[in-house]
Amino acid sequence: MRLSTRIGLAVGVTVPLLVLACGWLLLRLVEHDLHGAEDDHLRARATALTTDARALLPATANDRPKAADTRERRLFSAALDVGVRVVGPDATFSGGPQPDASVPLPEGTRGPVTVREGGTSWRALSRTITTVRGSGTLWVFSPNAADQAQLRLVRRRVAVVTLTAAPLSGLLAWAVATGATGPLRRLGRRTAGLDPRASGTRLPDEPSGVTEVDELAATLRTVLARYDEQATRTAEALDTARSFSSAAAHELRTPLMSMGTNLDILAAHPDLPEADRTEVLADLRTEHARLLNLLVMLRELGRGDLVEAEALASVDVSEAADAAVAEARRRAPGARITLRAEPGATVPGWEPGLRLLLDNLLANALTHGRDADGRATVAVGVRRAGEQVVVTVDDAGPGVPADARARIFERFERGPASSGSGLGLTLVAQQAALHRGSVTVADGPSGTGARFEVRLPSTGGPLPAHRDWLIDTAGTKRSQSFPKDGS
Repeated sequence: MRLSTRIGLAVGVTVPLLVLACGWLLLRLVEHDLHGAEDDHLRARATALTTDARALLPATANDRPKAADTRERRLFSAALDVGVRVVGPDATFSGGPQPDASVPLPEGTRGPVTVREGGTSWRALSRTITTVRGSGTLWVFSPNAADQAQLRLVRRRVAVVTLTAAPLSGLLAWAVATGATGPLRRLGRRTAGLDPRASGTRLPDEPSGVTEVDELAATLRTVLARYDEQATRTAEALDTARSFSSAAAHELRTPLMSMGTNLDILAAHPDLPEADRTEVLADLRTEHARLLNLLVMLRELGRGDLVEAEALASVDVSEAADAAVAEARRRAPGARITLRAEPGATVPGWEPGLRLLLDNLLANALTHGRDADGRATVAVGVRRAGEQVVVTVDDAGPGVPADARARIFERFERGPASSGSGLGLTLVAQQAALHRGSVTVADGPSGTGARFEVRLPSTGGPLPAHRDWLIDTAGTKRSQSFPKDGS
């Protein structure tokens, strides 16, 4: 049922009910006014007749018929348009319109009352008359016929107004509601043709002049925008999943084939010399570790691509660096790792991602940052620089050639001597970009080794709109023959 029809029916029912309620109140008021005017008339007539009624009772008691007749005629003449009844100790005199003598009259009343006989009613007023011979009662009656006729007329008019108001008010309300809901219908026609799955067309921002309709249109635009955002994120997630499987299949092929070859050798030569068997098993362990590392790195890249804004919080980079250094010292007890961190260097970020960034920078320095004696020396620094937090990781290795510094952060880029997955520094670059920061590599502060520097903003902001670190990675692996300072 349309909204305009609902409004028309509601008004068509409500208005007659209101008319009936007002009509009932009007009847009560009219009846009260009519009775009030009639009662005032009865009181005036009763006051005028009291003297004649008081004179009538002694004449009756003294057995003077002629005097009683004279007093009775004078009483009835003064009554004019009302009925009179005088009830004395010995006789009752009545004249004019009044109920039958058999109709009981109320006793002890102080004001006008209604007396009914069949379908006829009167307003009656009594006055007590006291004389030296005894006491009696003067009753004055006024018929209610005129009042009842007026009340019936009012009832008929209320009924006519009610019956007329029902259809007229319903039609009028329907017409008004139809006009008022016009902008809503136009909005419905515009939205009916929108298919967010097949078209990028959205509701234009065209005010209709009706606040409620404009608010509904704004809500629909917000819902469609959220749909587009979620559809985009879903598509990105699907692309990430496809790229993950494609990249994993491409990168896992070589170590799996190598492991298969070694397993074939062990199976075909059960009497293989111990030295050769030990070498094959070592190769298997190396390839197995490489596979595990690759899967972990791919998983972390996928997690970084799908991080939502709700996961961000205030992170103390100094505390994260302290934890990462402690873990690195545990893994490499022979390395020399130092940390200089300013307290309170906080940034809005994803804590697991920042820890991943620090862990991979340290792992890279421990693997490729060894001095001539083969000892790994790493210096980690965390400081504030204006509205940025700067993280530096220095090592004592051979450094990174200038022409290779832009490529070492690409996926699956690794030097010929590297046994890593080629994703460690890619994860560093991903997390730096995710936190709206940057990562660069340069020569070490003493002219030797390499310095990796990460700059992160200390103020909040939105996540990058597009994150695709796993997209289109399959088939892009390139072997570089430079000494890469990366895992």
